[in-house]
Amino acid sequence: MTKQDVLRRITQQTGIDPQLSLSIVESFFEVVKEAVSDGETIYIRSFGSFGPKQRARKLGRNISANTALVIEAHIIPRFKPSAEFVHQVRLLKTSGSQQE
Repeated sequence: MTKQDVLRRITQQTGIDPQLSLSIVESFFEVVKEAVSDGETIYIRSFGSFGPKQRARKLGRNISANTALVIEAHIIPRFKPSAEFVHQVRLLKTSGSQQE
């Protein structure tokens, strides 16, 4: 599913103007990116949370050159789904009805 498909569904379900749907979705993405970039976590009840995650310094391998290299500590964005969201997805898997 693409962003365009999401926008179509939002427009169908809410009946709002497609341009307004696009504006709302784009604004949501920007708010999430800005907040996580500033070190904040966004909690959305029954959906999940977006936030920064600290990765420790570690030793990696360059397989083609067969050498070790140090991967410095860094921060990555992460999404953690809520228990309700995880449960809903698991029900789809066990019932055998998956949609694309």
